[in-house]
Amino acid sequence: MKSDDPITNLVSAFARLPGIGERTASRLAFYVLNEPDSLADDIAEALMAVKDQVNLCERCCNLTQAETCSICRAPDRDHSTICVVANAQDLRAIENTGEFDGAYHVLHGVISPLEGVGPDDIHMSELLERLQSADANGGTEVQEVIVATSPSVDGEATSLYLSKAIKPLDIRISRIASGVPIGSELEYTDKSTLSRALSERREL
Repeated sequence: MKSDDPITNLVSAFARLPGIGERTASRLAFYVLNEPDSLADDIAEALMAVKDQVNLCERCCNLTQAETCSICRAPDRDHSTICVVANAQDLRAIENTGEFDGAYHVLHGVISPLEGVGPDDIHMSELLERLQSADANGGTEVQEVIVATSPSVDGEATSLYLSKAIKPLDIRISRIASGVPIGSELEYTDKSTLSRALSERREL
């Protein structure tokens, strides 16, 4: 429930963000309150812009302002190799390594039986359709799919499902190497570890 106190409401709003506790939320709220009005204006404008202007790439489901993202449009990328990630944060983490020059597909989630999340609840069908239609429509034929989900129980379940679904398509499917610690999240993994995981990926 909203309070009549705008400070309390701001603290509550910040506290809804992941990783932000009550104390940090309070610190952020008072920081914004004590700064010039331009900071609050910039934050509000940026928040509205990402909600109004950002959508999913029609090809890879990455976040973009255009119909297709800059990676899908880039002629110098290797579009015959697709790296499948759980979310846009993981895509950015891999891009920051500078070790991968292929294309991506963003699932926006992973299969989680315990949470009731299945293949139909994430962007799995778009990936399979993309793999099946690329060559038929005169696009670049996909030669390899790299599964780069985190090495968690749900990440492994997603990897297993992809392996079974893609193998009949006669496309090589590989998994990033175990340089990424079990139970960790890709977006928090350092660049050198991610680079090694990509270069030492194994076939599924």
